[in-house]
Amino acid sequence: MGDRQPQLNGAYYGPSIPPPTRKSHSHGRGGCGCGCLGDCLGCCGCCILSVIFNILITIAVVLGIAALIIWLIFRPNAIKFHVTDAKLTEFTLGADNNLRFNLDLNFTIRNPNRRIGVYYDQIEVRGYYGDQRFGVGNVSPFYQGHKNTTVVGTKLAGQNLIVLSGGDRRDLDEDLKSEIYRIDAKLRLKMRFKFGLIKSWRFKPKIRCDLKVPLSNSNTTSGFKFQTTKCDVDF
Repeated sequence: MGDRQPQLNGAYYGPSIPPPTRKSHSHGRGGCGCGCLGDCLGCCGCCILSVIFNILITIAVVLGIAALIIWLIFRPNAIKFHVTDAKLTEFTLGADNNLRFNLDLNFTIRNPNRRIGVYYDQIEVRGYYGDQRFGVGNVSPFYQGHKNTTVVGTKLAGQNLIVLSGGDRRDLDEDLKSEIYRIDAKLRLKMRFKFGLIKSWRFKPKIRCDLKVPLSNSNTTSGFKFQTTKCDVDF
């Protein structure tokens, strides 16, 4: 019989044996390659949102460039509003806090632009004393051409219940003595601009006119006459 091999019962000092490897299953999380239905839906949703976001940015840039080009071509100037005449024949606050009033107002509206027309779809004139609105008038809609000045008028008449604060009440007492009344006319507009064949969206500017109006049928000797008043325009 041949020699027997001795049993290896000592320590082994050879190179380390690596652990067995496992097969990994890639689900395509690094890109749009999808390994399962859930990953595919998530990836597609991400791509759709990215496309929509890029489209919105592109639209915003195009609109901004178009607005800039239109402004450079037409160079729009601000519309100007003036109250040229005001006639007050009654402004009486009774003991029941009912204000009786009769006020006629004439406005000039100036469009200084050479290439821009204006559609006035609605003009509402509100009369205020202090912070209390006492009357409302309207102006018929119209179109205003280039480099044009239009004269419009309205009447505020009737009676309305108003409650004046301490300061406004003192102002009214002073106005009664001088027969010159501090009245605010506020205009609420709906207007559009016309650039050639293009019409803009509707704007709603706010116009405020701070007036000092003498009582027309008074016997005052102050000689005060109404002065043409420029209105503040806020777009």
